[in-house]
Amino acid sequence: MSWINDMFHTEKPIIGLLHLKALPGDPLFYKDGNTMEDVIRSARQDLEALQEGGVDGVLLTNEFSLPYQKKVSSVSLAAMARVFGAISKNIKVPYGLEAIYDPDATIELCAATDAKFTRCVFTGAWVGDLGLIDRDIGRTLRLKSALRLDDLRLTYFINGEGEVYLNDRDLNDIAKTMIFNCMPDCLVVAGGMAGDGPGTSRLAGIKQSAGNVPVFCGTGCNAENVESILSVADGAYVGTTFKKNGEFSGRIDVNRVAEFMGKVREIRAKGKKWEKRI
Repeated sequence: MSWINDMFHTEKPIIGLLHLKALPGDPLFYKDGNTMEDVIRSARQDLEALQEGGVDGVLLTNEFSLPYQKKVSSVSLAAMARVFGAISKNIKVPYGLEAIYDPDATIELCAATDAKFTRCVFTGAWVGDLGLIDRDIGRTLRLKSALRLDDLRLTYFINGEGEVYLNDRDLNDIAKTMIFNCMPDCLVVAGGMAGDGPGTSRLAGIKQSAGNVPVFCGTGCNAENVESILSVADGAYVGTTFKKNGEFSGRIDVNRVAEFMGKVREIRAKGKKWEKRI
């Protein structure tokens, strides 16, 4: 049995993204006139909608901390921990947390919240709208070891959203060396931004290179393309399509989640190994 089946009880899990509203210190927090109670209330409502709609897991992220920080501030981490503490008793599915673009902060946040898995840009050097992003996976994995997070599953973005990798290697080749050098539990393939998918041909190439290491779709999975994506990928992180009218800035719509997950169950039923275990 794979770690995916052991954790999510299916070989094709759909992990719902719980996008937190902007947090104290974030420009949008003040622009939108938020309070921490607003953030907590929205998070609780979105969690309820994701779980009622039938997702297999939930990843809580500071999605609206735009523009993202290379080193996430202490106030952001404190705010994320406060939100998690406020809603933790309502979580019924396997969960993870991610401090976007900061692998070490993500590891520390997971340690403080007993997270089961996480996702981040853990490796490589990238350049894009946020400037130069340079990862130190050796330090990150030693931090994970020092915190005795032996069972925490790390899903690595193999490509950034809107960034260019600072070498000319093909992603299929990068997958091979990333697995050899950096020991990911899963590779995550992204499109250009939230709501924009990587395409099945890219997923298929990376899946072939990854061998026994699972490959997830990281962005852009929706009701129209989920069947083709799950024909290749081992699972998907899904966020924007679950929101009202499929808009990134919206709140989670339980009806959209339920409709999507109904289609996923039909897809799983086509192959016994995909079926949800009762």
